[in-house]
Amino acid sequence: MMLCNMKPLIGISCCTKLFGAFGMANHAASNTYVRATDLVVGGVPVLLPANGAKADIATLLSRLDGIILTGSRSNVQPDLYDGPPHAEGTPEDAERDGVTLPLIRAAVAAGVPVLAICRGLQEMNVALGGSLHQRLQDLPDRMDHSTPMQPSSRVRTGKAHAVRVVPGSWLHRVAGATEIGVNSLHNQGIDRLGDRLVADAEAPDGTVEAIHARSDGFAVGVQWHPEYDWDHDVVSRRIFEAFGEAVRARLQSVAGIAAAAD
Repeated sequence: MMLCNMKPLIGISCCTKLFGAFGMANHAASNTYVRATDLVVGGVPVLLPANGAKADIATLLSRLDGIILTGSRSNVQPDLYDGPPHAEGTPEDAERDGVTLPLIRAAVAAGVPVLAICRGLQEMNVALGGSLHQRLQDLPDRMDHSTPMQPSSRVRTGKAHAVRVVPGSWLHRVAGATEIGVNSLHNQGIDRLGDRLVADAEAPDGTVEAIHARSDGFAVGVQWHPEYDWDHDVVSRRIFEAFGEAVRARLQSVAGIAAAAD
């Protein structure tokens, strides 16, 4: 645990990805999360490898002051929520699931702040007992939430639809509005909400777009990607700022407990 004037350590979940001419396995996270941690959260980014059962969750939580669960092309394994097998060719990352799901449960229990983004929100839901729709675009009366196949990053990551924000929710306090615009780059979405989870925003088609866990700490998730536009979107920036504030508040609390014990 980092105290005094040292910056907090922020764990950023990695995916297993193949790189190079020989397709060697690497642990990777997008620079967008690192930049947001550096420039908005004010923490030191620490990449968490997708090393499955070999991850030492207790040691990670003893060192980390906050956790960002990243988005990814891969989908949470359906057997983790008793879902049907994925369609052939659907990317999975069992080693990532083996780290993030137990890490989420332990972090929520310990009060370590968690910000879950896109796949991260889906992981949080599954970790706490919920289930997922695998392809929202195949369901009746649902929008196509998947990534626009456009060469322009401005189009791919631009605002795709509005979401209705629950009045009084953490997101309402952050956004200061009951409707905001978001980007949309996902196929999966929440089906059954996990235990202790509360929906804080919905898309026009009813898809859950933001959640928080009933706990003593800060454990929230958004289905969109605020890391893409925090530099020019006020709500996206405020999401990372709120996470940073929660991290520092917990650090101050821990420092106070340690001082009282001396």
